[in-house]
Amino acid sequence: MNSVSWGELELAMPELATFGKDRLDGKVAYLATVRKNGQPRAHPVTPIIGQGCCFVFVEPSSPKTRDLLDNGYYCLHCSMNDSSGSSGEFQLTGVARQIEDEETRSLAESVSSFRPSARYLLFELRLTEVMSTSYLGGRPNRKKWTPTAVCS
Repeated sequence: MNSVSWGELELAMPELATFGKDRLDGKVAYLATVRKNGQPRAHPVTPIIGQGCCFVFVEPSSPKTRDLLDNGYYCLHCSMNDSSGSSGEFQLTGVARQIEDEETRSLAESVSSFRPSARYLLFELRLTEVMSTSYLGGRPNRKKWTPTAVCS
């Protein structure tokens, strides 16, 4: 599946990217992955957004690592502050790819609000769809972005 970087979202829809970064960067979010048998699985993660990328560090023995290495499909949803959704919702869908080069790992560590363990694997969450919902006066205001020129 073809996908784009977070930087493409920043260029195409800067306000949506800013809203997403505020909801995700350095905060607990929920990553849904797909097992080999097709069943979904959800995991708490702490996304890192910076330098045009969305990253997650994961424990090598975690089931999410196996799922991401097997097929890479994911959906990431921000955590909610309350049951009314007053802080808004933000969701990414796409394909994760493992990052093994040290330069990119150093970049991810430099924009992270925490120090990941050296044993953690690094993944970039590439985007195929982005959605947000904010609630103005109790009414949902939804935005959706899908890259028009999707490239690898």
